[in-house]
Amino acid sequence: MDAPQPIQGDAPAPQAFTHAQITRAVSGVMLCIFLSAMDQTVVVPAVPAIAADLNGFGQLAWIVSAYLITSTAATPIYGKLSDIFGRRALLLPAIVLFGIASVACALAQTLPQLIAARVVQGLGGAGLMSMAQAVIADVVAPRERGRYQGYMAGTWASASVAGPIIGGWLTESFSWHWIFWINVPICALAFVASGRALRILRVVRRPARIDYAGAALLTVAVTAFLTLLSWAGEGEAGVALLLPAAVTVISFIGLVVQQRLARDPLMPPRLFANGVIVCGISIGLLGSAAILGATFLLPLFFQLVRGAGEASSGTQLVPLLLSSTAGAMLGGNLARRTGKVRNIMMGGLSLTVLGFLGLALANASTPTALVLAALVVVGFGIGTCMPNSVVAVQNACERRDVGAATGTLLLLRSLGSALGSTLVGAVLSVGFTLHLAGTELAGRLDLGSLRGPGRIVLSPALEGLARDALVGGFHIAFIACAAVTLAAVVVAGLMRDLPLRSGST
Repeated sequence: MDAPQPIQGDAPAPQAFTHAQITRAVSGVMLCIFLSAMDQTVVVPAVPAIAADLNGFGQLAWIVSAYLITSTAATPIYGKLSDIFGRRALLLPAIVLFGIASVACALAQTLPQLIAARVVQGLGGAGLMSMAQAVIADVVAPRERGRYQGYMAGTWASASVAGPIIGGWLTESFSWHWIFWINVPICALAFVASGRALRILRVVRRPARIDYAGAALLTVAVTAFLTLLSWAGEGEAGVALLLPAAVTVISFIGLVVQQRLARDPLMPPRLFANGVIVCGISIGLLGSAAILGATFLLPLFFQLVRGAGEASSGTQLVPLLLSSTAGAMLGGNLARRTGKVRNIMMGGLSLTVLGFLGLALANASTPTALVLAALVVVGFGIGTCMPNSVVAVQNACERRDVGAATGTLLLLRSLGSALGSTLVGAVLSVGFTLHLAGTELAGRLDLGSLRGPGRIVLSPALEGLARDALVGGFHIAFIACAAVTLAAVVVAGLMRDLPLRSGST
């Protein structure tokens, strides 16, 4: 059950590529990764300016959510279609679509126009990341793949750091429109580089039917699920959440049934009959939930507990990103030497648990060096694991399913990210409330009342009480991140340690 199925007759023999060809292909798709990663962060510092310019403070969340929903839902669709028509045939239109949508975002004069353009931009952005991962699987043998995953992780980290810096500078120096105009020349470079490099990929088309019903059900399920998380994170409760919850459950059940009945399903059930693939996807989901939860918590922790400014709190995340890149490179090299990834992932995840426990012990008086050391441990540990989870999944699947398996993994990782940030936000709020129970501030304060222009001013004694409760809430939230990561350690321990193939997938 856990071993890869025999290669089918319609799956072509793997190609052999020279180092120069691999380098060109990887360089081309790294531009796509940089573009995708930067676009997810460059918009954040510009959101207040966009809201002020377009009079849309009530719908701010949709500037980000519109992109997230469509990019998440479209990811496995790209993966499946690329298994049929080839990576280049899907990547190049995705780059063009992303570029056109970026122009539409830059020209938007109303918030509905911007949100609509972000929807289309998300459709293009889904192809950038999923096709980049699939191309790596096409040109690099599984045993060598970890090294290139490290390069991709470095590109992602660089873009994640550069995004807010570039976005803030462009918005302040020119206008928010320029955070979208800057995508256009990068799209042009990515189109040319990828178009030339990916001509080396042989495309053997096979008869197939596109699973339109599966794509529609997946889109509805993802949209309803992310809407549910968004509303829950905004404090909605009870009846308001029943509709998106019901739509999520019904559409998910319909998707499962459709995938079993479809002649050529979007997410083939044989993927989920393979224990290695299921474990790899589960590790990706849990790891993403933990690290995105931490990314949500840390700026708040630095600001509310340690008194850092907004700019400083963002800068203090840099060690986390840089150490994750170092971890990814080391994890890739270890996979190359040993030919296996399970123990590498277990070791990295165990380090991450220790790092989260270190953060759970931190407070306002903890030396900054110790806090940053805990961040480095978290980043390094998760960095050694996450790229190797992709390698494990791609190594375990059939050649004909590489795109579908990669897309499914990225889909679950995205959902895990959304779930993680919502979960830790709720845990932080509940922990804060519990620590205030029985005090004179019980029922009078929530997290929102401690920050922003409308923050409540307290006496020194009550301020100390609120701060202690806040520290207690963060302790519980970081322990929750550690618990999620520990669950990933258990899953990794249950995964069969398949040898990495030395030939291309």
